[in-house]
Amino acid sequence: MNRSKGNSRLYIIGAGFAGQMIANDIKRKKIFGRVAAFLDDDQNLIGKQIDGIPVLGPIDNMASLLRCSRDDTAIIAIPAAPVERLKKIYETLTLNGFGNIKILPAVSQIVDGTAHLVQAREFDILDILGRTPVTITISKSLTYLRGKRVLITGAGGSIGSELARQLLSGGCERLYLFGHGENSIYQIDRELRLLQAEGVGEKATIVPIIGEMKNREYMRYIIKKTHCDVIFHCAAYKHVPMMEENSVAAIENNVFGTKNILDAALENNIQRFVLISTDKAVDPVSVYGCSKMLCEKLVLYAAKKAESLQNAKSSFMFVRFGNVLGSRGSILPLFIEQLKNGGPLTVTSPTMERYFMTIPEACSLVLQTGGVGKNGSSYLLDMGEPIKIITLAEQIIKFSGLEPYKDIDIKIIGARKGERDTEPLWLPEEKPSFTKYKKILELTNINTLTVPLEKLLQMLSPVCIYNEKKPDLFRSKEQLIEILKSAVPSFSKFLESEQEKNNG
Repeated sequence: MNRSKGNSRLYIIGAGFAGQMIANDIKRKKIFGRVAAFLDDDQNLIGKQIDGIPVLGPIDNMASLLRCSRDDTAIIAIPAAPVERLKKIYETLTLNGFGNIKILPAVSQIVDGTAHLVQAREFDILDILGRTPVTITISKSLTYLRGKRVLITGAGGSIGSELARQLLSGGCERLYLFGHGENSIYQIDRELRLLQAEGVGEKATIVPIIGEMKNREYMRYIIKKTHCDVIFHCAAYKHVPMMEENSVAAIENNVFGTKNILDAALENNIQRFVLISTDKAVDPVSVYGCSKMLCEKLVLYAAKKAESLQNAKSSFMFVRFGNVLGSRGSILPLFIEQLKNGGPLTVTSPTMERYFMTIPEACSLVLQTGGVGKNGSSYLLDMGEPIKIITLAEQIIKFSGLEPYKDIDIKIIGARKGERDTEPLWLPEEKPSFTKYKKILELTNINTLTVPLEKLLQMLSPVCIYNEKKPDLFRSKEQLIEILKSAVPSFSKFLESEQEKNNG
């Protein structure tokens, strides 16, 4: 017999503080059904009751005895559980007929605060891929933001929106959500307000702002008008093959857009500026990679300018990391879409591999770095070991209860423009060194450009920004490529090797 939502049974996996808070939330709201039991392996709790709710034994032993229906819900409330444990719990639940499986967010987001039912989301493949995220006490690492006005560029994107969620616990006075996509900014603005209404985080004033960072005067106006203290710069065009087809747009948006924000930040004595960078900025072989490398150089250039300003208290830095699981620019959403369509899953090369980290972990580390980072310093997140893309494809198929190459095929399609089999996280000359903060490394700043940065920007400017004295250069992809080749040795070398392959 089907039960309505109000009468459905809920089983909470984990009777610790997070599980108990979820149970209290459900009991208070009275619209999500009733908690039938906690499932926990703590011998001191088994057989007892917590606020009238029985604590049964471990899920591994009890799941088969519950006689659950497809309407019953399991909520995994073990924020610190390692990946392997989550995988086992999920397999046990699905094997025993649970149709609805939810999970609380990472421990970094709730360890010092409170857990709420509204934070629970559907369990998905991202929860059992990669490594167990590092534990960070978010509220402690965000003390530098208390009472501050924080602006996130690209706030509607994967990284920007997760930063915004975590910043709800930071005690910010105002949280500015800046982006050029009306729908994505609307979505994160709505989500944050819902979280606040449900008691998540603190009462920061949330302000959505729609605009283009390519508009220099607009950025000067916005940063001056908002009186923001801290900027997390996440906005960028990111899809490598698309940016190879639209290379002028990549440089115009990523490089000159970033320059606009940095210039405005310097003019207004911003306290902290944190750029989100990528492994593709290391010895770049794509226009997108070149654009992000130039963004890194711009940040370091701004840091030197800040030092030269009298009584300057600004800190400009960048944080570099590899792929994040589930971001809009990553392979996982494509795999999931291909799987829904019956396959095949497409992989560019059987040897292609990438470093991966979950979005919440990456954002927690970025926020921590923003508080401890020094002006003019470069940081790298410790990504662990790389994972083969073909292995990810196989894991996703298995997660869906299917068998790779039998139920769903995997097809090798060859590398696309601007792609390489491996993406290094640093150059040997950058000599990453450990800091006292787990998973945060510091890099040695080096110059890899063969053309001075200011001169290079002057060369690129008429290609991206119309100059009536040089109208023939405007939007010239060919000229842009030649300029980048002259300044970025790795890009030039890669294009030459590709040309040789084509000629051969």
